[in-house]
Amino acid sequence: MSIQMDINEIIELLPHRYPFLLIDRVLSMEPDKSIVALKNVTINEPFFPGHYPHHPVMPGVLIIEAMAQAAALLSFKSMGAKADGKSVYYFAGIDGARFRQPVGPGDQLIIKATLVRSMRGLFKFSATAEVDNQLVAEAQLMCTVKSVLSTPEISKGEGSVP
Repeated sequence: MSIQMDINEIIELLPHRYPFLLIDRVLSMEPDKSIVALKNVTINEPFFPGHYPHHPVMPGVLIIEAMAQAAALLSFKSMGAKADGKSVYYFAGIDGARFRQPVGPGDQLIIKATLVRSMRGLFKFSATAEVDNQLVAEAQLMCTVKSVLSTPEISKGEGSVP
């Protein structure tokens, strides 16, 4: 069974929002197995004015983040979970990250992630990113879902700033 998702369905599952929501569409997903997702890279990205103005390049760490978000979508859909403000999806490790080609404005980043192992809330993925069928980045990602502890409200004492 292959699942496709539009941006509205993605927003239901991921807690990320602009400027850190890096997945525009899920082209296909097989729960508990793999996902293929799309990120349209435009000149309007908030990082391009500073990275680099004379030769805009998408930062490698954001390509890895896009891979992790695709992996998170796969995990959440496989677990039947969604963004609820009670948990956060964290990196637990990144191995073998390699960047083969720069990614710039006008590129369509095709992100593929395959679930390698899932055990006690720890997920390991093999992930790649391609532009025009050319490998631009790859990594092994380990991620975990953790409960978020609510932060007690700080009471305002005498002399505190309103």
